[in-house]
Amino acid sequence: METSTKLIVMGGSWGGIHASLSILKDLPATYPIPIILVLHRLRTVEGNLQELFVKRLALKAVEIEEKEKLAPGHIYLAPSNYHVLLEKDFTFSLDVSELENYSRPSIDVTFTSAADVFGKNTIGILLSGASKDGSSGLSYIFGKGGMAIVQDPEEAEVNTMPLSAIDIIPDCRIMKLERIQSFLLSLHDH
Repeated sequence: METSTKLIVMGGSWGGIHASLSILKDLPATYPIPIILVLHRLRTVEGNLQELFVKRLALKAVEIEEKEKLAPGHIYLAPSNYHVLLEKDFTFSLDVSELENYSRPSIDVTFTSAADVFGKNTIGILLSGASKDGSSGLSYIFGKGGMAIVQDPEEAEVNTMPLSAIDIIPDCRIMKLERIQSFLLSLHDH
């Protein structure tokens, strides 16, 4: 199953920036699987998340733009105040509909959309966070045959998000950040 992975979607909130950087920092520029990262951000504050990721990663970090097409070697960052959806032609669609779980971007929206396009070839990873956003989307990925990975709540800066996911997906894989990173690196070697 691991070798047929076509997409990795990752989400987090409070503590999610640190957690995602820890996981992604050693992935090579040649990493073959596109990664979409949805982090909750303050809608009222302009922050340059892309710049932070560009400085620290070998992967090409880009903020998602409307109709942009998925490509390997990229980490796609959900822009502030937009839901991110994936279309059947592997392009992105940005949406400003209602907040979901008090969030826009909503992790659930992106996870569900990714699973609709890639099904069992999707890996969903839910990181530290102070809301329940992402749990139902991760469950949806799991239900479509994809892999559900949750950051170990013991290690998470805020464990609400991981605990919520574990609660609704008892069979998810619970991993520390270092283990998630080595697992993703192992996909590169296949």
